[in-house]
Parts: sequence; C-alpha cells; structure tokens
Amino acid sequence: QVQVIESGGGSVQAGGSLRLSCTVRQSAYRADASYCFAWFRQTPGKEREGVAATDNWGNKFYGAFVRGRFAIATEGAEKTLTLQMHNLKPDDTGMYYCAALFENACYSWSLESTEDFGYWGQGTQVTVFS
Repeated sequence: QVQVIESGGGSVQAGGSLRLSCTVRQSAYRADASYCFAWFRQTPGKEREGVAATDNWGNKFYGAFVRGRFAIATEGAEKTLTLQMHNLKPDDTGMYYCAALFENACYSWSLESTEDFGYWGQGTQVTVFS
C-alpha cells in the first residue's frame, strides 16, 4: 500500500522559483530498502520527460534541460521528495508527477522510461509565464 502525493505547484514569473514536494508513504516501511524517486513532467504537445531522480544511495540524475537550475533531494524519515527549481522558464510549464520505484536504486536510464516506476502521484501543475 503506497501513497504518492505531490504539492507545491503554481504560477510563477519567468526567472522565479518554485519548490515541489512529494510525500511517498508505504504501509510497510523498511528504512534500508532500495528506492528510486523521480520527477517527470508532461507538457502539451511533448512526450513525458524525466526531470530528476534520486535514490537511497544518494545518486542524483537530471534531465539535460535542467542546466543546473534544479535540485532534487529527500528529507526526513518519510523520505519526502523535493524539487527546488530556480530560474524557471516558460518551457518548464507542465504537469509535474512524482514517481516511485522500490527495491531498486536508480539507474542511469531511469529518467528515460516511465515504465520503471510503479507508483505515481496525481501531479501538480507548474506554470511559468513571461
């Protein structure tokens, strides 16, 4: 039993910042279990793309379009997933989804396929305007 809930989306002027948060809760928690948490986004007219991912080893992966603007992290006992976004651009507009994979750490290709992640939140909308 897993719950994935995103928050923190909104509308922001280009160049501004947003901080997304994702709570991933499972009924049977194992502190040392492997996991890979990620953010994907869906923009109109484009394929769903991987934004960032991190795992229990502390590995971090980012989409090439991030260009150093975003930072992914986990916080607290619940491993709350965050995405700190700076210098947002209109092209960053989209629905951002939190995704979770358990029993495996991230792979270098994790952001290339949504099928690796078995649990998804309902999304939080990010709108960046000029």
